[in-house]
Amino acid sequence: MNDTTNTFKKAPKRKGDKGRRVTMSPEAKQAYADLIQHRQDQEETYKRHLPSDAKGR
Repeated sequence: MNDTTNTFKKAPKRKGDKGRRVTMSPEAKQAYADLIQHRQDQEETYKRHLPSDAKGR
């Protein structure tokens, strides 16, 4: 029971996950940026027409 050499060993270090890289053409990047902007505009328009929660019930 006096074998403490294996009790407090350091765990081996893990390798970090590498991020994926995607190569896109400038046209594809612009199309993606336009899509994001369009979705943000739709969400803003949708929220604008919702009733506000600030009113007393």
